[in-house]
Amino acid sequence: MDANAGRHLVYQTSLMSALLDGIYDGDTTVATLLEHGDFGLGTFNALDGEMLILDGVCYRMRNDGTVTPAAADDLTPFAVVTEFVPGVTIRVDEPATRDEAVRLISETLQSSNYLYAVRLTGEFEWVRVRAVERQEKPYQPMSEAIRGEKTLEFGRSAGVVAGFRTPLYGQGIGVPGGHVHYIDAERRQGGHVLDFRLLSGTIEICVGTDLHLELPLTPEFKNADLSPDDLADQIEQTENHR
Repeated sequence: MDANAGRHLVYQTSLMSALLDGIYDGDTTVATLLEHGDFGLGTFNALDGEMLILDGVCYRMRNDGTVTPAAADDLTPFAVVTEFVPGVTIRVDEPATRDEAVRLISETLQSSNYLYAVRLTGEFEWVRVRAVERQEKPYQPMSEAIRGEKTLEFGRSAGVVAGFRTPLYGQGIGVPGGHVHYIDAERRQGGHVLDFRLLSGTIEICVGTDLHLELPLTPEFKNADLSPDDLADQIEQTENHR
């Protein structure tokens, strides 16, 4: 990263560790998120779909893979957004696995100590995703909520894999490493990315130097267990389906 690139703000509501503890209801609206950025990801209250914000439009991706635009007054318990201003562009002209794409990004970035918004636009041989079903109260911890969730695999398609690369020290605040969602070019199908094979595409990266974090003012958040001993294992299990 260029030391003279300037500062760039990322806005976040709540914590990943709160989501893991079953805090699935928040008081932040989609309209509020869009005041803070045109790019982002998260989820909706009751875990009712995966969220992806692209080009200023917020999409809800349900567990059957279908995509619909979210309403301005829809609520989120966890989301991260920013104004996407790419400072680095990488052209990928040969097929690549997810791990190879991640390695290419890591080799390009000059530091792993910042938060990065990443957008990969391309042609995919296949993309494997998941999305948890809407939850009902009393909510279970996420490790329980994802039991039995189904995965979907989309065949060859054009689309976007987008999300954030969080430093390891951000564990519990966000998801260390890559946290990305997929949506196809027609904005009809998508979900939380587990794996993919890219045929060709373009990776754009936007650095985040400043994090504006807002915590929920709710009894549930106040009483949540935000630092369990197995936090790293919970994140690995819920985010990567392992």
